[in-house]
Amino acid sequence: MLDDKILITDGKKFKRVFNINSVEKVKLPTGEIDGEKLKEIQKGSSFIVNNRRYYVFNCDLYDYIMYHLTRHTQIVYPKEAAYIMVRLDISPGKRIGEAGTGSGALTAFFSRAVGKDGRVYTYEKREEFVSIAKKNLSRCREFDNIIFHHKSIEDGIEERDLDAFFLDVREPWLVITQVREALKPSGSLGILVPTTNQVSQTIESLEDNNFFILEVSEIIMREFKINAQRLRPKDIMVGHTGYLIFGKKVVDI
Repeated sequence: MLDDKILITDGKKFKRVFNINSVEKVKLPTGEIDGEKLKEIQKGSSFIVNNRRYYVFNCDLYDYIMYHLTRHTQIVYPKEAAYIMVRLDISPGKRIGEAGTGSGALTAFFSRAVGKDGRVYTYEKREEFVSIAKKNLSRCREFDNIIFHHKSIEDGIEERDLDAFFLDVREPWLVITQVREALKPSGSLGILVPTTNQVSQTIESLEDNNFFILEVSEIIMREFKINAQRLRPKDIMVGHTGYLIFGKKVVDI
């Protein structure tokens, strides 16, 4: 689904994703390039506009989510998404639950990871976010494996025996019971919250609902300026984005 999109970058601050089949002109920091001329440029090569070189690459899922996704909510960043998928042991054929959908960034990663034989069941109570996520995902997903639910999981989760569930909601401690009912024994649960007091409340709810808590962690990524002679960290970084909590469903004895 990303075959019609390209990433253009100057190797510095400018990074933009464009639809190669519909763009008429591309505005760049140093000028512009005609859309028809852009189609003639081979992916993996470069062009020059007013003495600055720009590179043209295939648009991958990371590029789409970071530079093109329509956002009306805070997304789960790729630095968390990769760890979430490893920690929840998401692989082809798995059945995964998610709430809330938001802009669909993590949903897209889940969809690719479970493949054509897996399923992603995503819950979002706000109608406008459901609409945005469906549009975003229609442009990037490879498999028809996402089932949307326009409802709050406080009203119940329809699926049972899920392999894993991920929560990105304001008050996750209020829906741990519903998630427990949806997970299979030893099923994995991941939760993202932005503040430490939310972590505390969530831990208490997990303990009350017989979950084994694996870890609470925070992932911080620091980028470096790409200069072999003066290698050092970038002046500005994305610091805190959220706390991750992971656990396993324990069978009642």
